[in-house]
Amino acid sequence: MSFAEKISSIMQRPGQDPVAKDDVPWWMKYAGRGLGTVGSIIAIFLGVWNCASILLGSVDCLISGMWQMVAGFIVIMIEAPCCCLFIDFVQNLSDWVEKRPYWNRAVAYCLIALPSVFLCLGMSSLFGSGLIFATGVIYGLMSLGRKGTRPDPAGITSGVSSPQGTVPPTTDHHTTLVEDPDVWRPT
Repeated sequence: MSFAEKISSIMQRPGQDPVAKDDVPWWMKYAGRGLGTVGSIIAIFLGVWNCASILLGSVDCLISGMWQMVAGFIVIMIEAPCCCLFIDFVQNLSDWVEKRPYWNRAVAYCLIALPSVFLCLGMSSLFGSGLIFATGVIYGLMSLGRKGTRPDPAGITSGVSSPQGTVPPTTDHHTTLVEDPDVWRPT
């Protein structure tokens, strides 16, 4: 067993299938989980800082801080249930969210990050909710999957074999940009 396999066996969740079912790179999974965990802790602390603005009479920033703390707590419950062992349902919630597609998590994180910024536009709201929003963006990228292969443009137009197989030549010249690749003529 290699060192990377030992580390991945230590880092996997209880009951998790050791063989990945999707084609998302390992570093992106850890980036999403790590940014979600660290970003939600920072968002909670910055939410407390936002709540302290009630001393200046800003009720909107108080509500924004409370929203940011709740959003950070929801994200940390989903991403790092080990941080919330004192709550009974956290592991069940985290397991349920793990079974959902990545785009569900991306939409949820992006949506719960926005109200705090709209209520109180300040650096603590932008940074704290921005980290939660960035976690949603990472999960959105994970839902897109890997890049496709770049087709060979010369092989597509000339009928030469390409990485995907042989492409038949086309007789319709309206589909190509230039009829003769050596001579350019405006249309």
